[in-house]
Parts: sequence; C-alpha cells; structure tokens
Amino acid sequence: MALGDSGWTLNQEIPSDTSFGSVLVDGLLDAMTERRWTEHALFQVQLAYEEAITNAIRHGNGCEASKSVNVEMKCDDYRVWIQITDQGDGFDPQSVPDPRQDELLEVPGGRGVLIIGQVMSEVRYNSRGNQVTMVKFKHDDMPRPCDGDDGGGN
Repeated sequence: MALGDSGWTLNQEIPSDTSFGSVLVDGLLDAMTERRWTEHALFQVQLAYEEAITNAIRHGNGCEASKSVNVEMKCDDYRVWIQITDQGDGFDPQSVPDPRQDELLEVPGGRGVLIIGQVMSEVRYNSRGNQVTMVKFKHDDMPRPCDGDDGGGN
C-alpha cells in the first residue's frame, strides 16, 4: 500500500478465502475517509467490493485453494477504481437473470451483479468474464445500470 502524490494504491494477490478479501477493503476505506468521501460513498464502495470479491472467490474460483484472486485498488480525491480478477472460467454478466423478477424474489443468490451496478458509477467486465472493473466518482451518488462486456479485458 502506498500513499503518494497520485493517491492511495494497492495491488495484491490473495488466496481464494473470503477472510483475506474482506481485510483489503479497510485500507481503501481509510484512504477514502482521509480524502473526505461521504459515509454514503464509503458504504456503497464497501458493498460493491464485498460482493465482487465474494463472487470472485466463491463463484469464479470455486473456493479452490490452488487458485488466487488479484485485487487492484486506487483512490484519490476524485475517484475510486477497483479491479478484481479471478482464475475461473468467467461468466456472461448479461446472462444473469434479474433477481427482481417475481419468480426469483425468494431465490437466494444472483443479486451481487445487480447491486454492484446500482451503487458504482461505472462497471465493466472483461470479455472472458473473470475480471470486473468498478469505478466510483466522488460526487456521483446516483445509481447506474450494470454495464455489459467491454471486450477490452481491462
């Protein structure tokens, strides 16, 4: 972790264990607090991060101990940028059914992609579907629809 002229950054590979992933967000939240981000923005970023890291570990890597997840995060006075990459086969975010449909309301799971898209300013998935890039702009508290595959891999 570094705090310098360009802001706070972290780039870390973690095992497929949700307890490791949860710890990483603390540094990001501290960096946001130092830069006077609102409590609402902190909540939104933490929620999106927790959903994305859990999805990468559980669904992407299947909690396989032999696989890891790469987490990159950046924070400055204007934006938070998070990229999470798992070693799984990936998925098509456009094929995830809307959990708000009547027949899916009581079905557990399937809400993470929707939540991430609603609380972050921008959300992109690589063409393989094993990497999500999320951006939150400091003064953007408006929910956004989930973005589709950007095909760019970044």
